[in-house]
Amino acid sequence: MPQPDTPSHTASQLVAQRIEALYGQPLADLKALADATPDTTLLAALTGNHSDLALAERNIAFQLQRLRELSAPDREIGPFDAGHILDCARRIAESVATRDAYAKSTNAVLGGLRRRSAPDTRPPAPPVLAAPTATTSRTR
Repeated sequence: MPQPDTPSHTASQLVAQRIEALYGQPLADLKALADATPDTTLLAALTGNHSDLALAERNIAFQLQRLRELSAPDREIGPFDAGHILDCARRIAESVATRDAYAKSTNAVLGGLRRRSAPDTRPPAPPVLAAPTATTSRTR
């Protein structure tokens, strides 16, 4: 089975798209805004979760590539290599669990949020006063 040359980071890409759609700005701008905010905000939590999710996906890809190198069909596996193979497998399992946890929790938070419409900056219209009704009076 042929292996893709570039790793798939679908979970982090989907989370990034949802964050961008929610805030209406590119993720890089949102990360800069979150970093510049002195207090912890929901935006900082979302961008931080995205960064951790992307790191887990990169680690999965790296460890998988290393595992493929160590277990290549033309390579003899000795005791030294066996330890590295087991370590790669363990790290892949940890990163998959981390990725799944971040993806699940971040998607749950994003699922509960909706983008607010922009506030109306126009001044409120003055109240409409009813026109006085004409009264007819009889004169003698």
